[in-house]
Amino acid sequence: ESGPRAGYDGYKRKKGSKVHMAVDTLGHLLAVQVTPANEQERAQVRSLAQEVQYVTGETVKLAFVDQGYTGEGPAEAAQEEGIELHVVKLPEAKKGFVLLPRRWVVERSFGWVNRFRRLARDYERLPETLAGLHFVVFSILMLGNAASLFQSS
Repeated sequence: ESGPRAGYDGYKRKKGSKVHMAVDTLGHLLAVQVTPANEQERAQVRSLAQEVQYVTGETVKLAFVDQGYTGEGPAEAAQEEGIELHVVKLPEAKKGFVLLPRRWVVERSFGWVNRFRRLARDYERLPETLAGLHFVVFSILMLGNAASLFQSS
């Protein structure tokens, strides 16, 4: 929580950083970006969309996002990269926990990351280190899936 990437998030009342992840329908990591906590999610849409299109070969057409990415700016930035944003909103009559369609895939991926002690807390000074550790974690998770597939066949 130190260094140039640490900012204060007024909503969560916490100093640190935000991790922006793009995952596929299975929850596997496609792209990750780390920004100071005081930066808006909307400002990261263009660079995240560019990275997603680069790693997928321009095949992504639709992205399900949370309410932090609402507005014309993010939609236009994603549209320039050929991605349509679909904002998943909370229902009007919300009481307690509500499982949002499609949004749970990303939240499950964040849960997988938090199982790794090194990423449960923010110890890193450089955003590149934190992003790299996310790729290491998802590589470990995918290797575990591959190992179980090879054992069953």
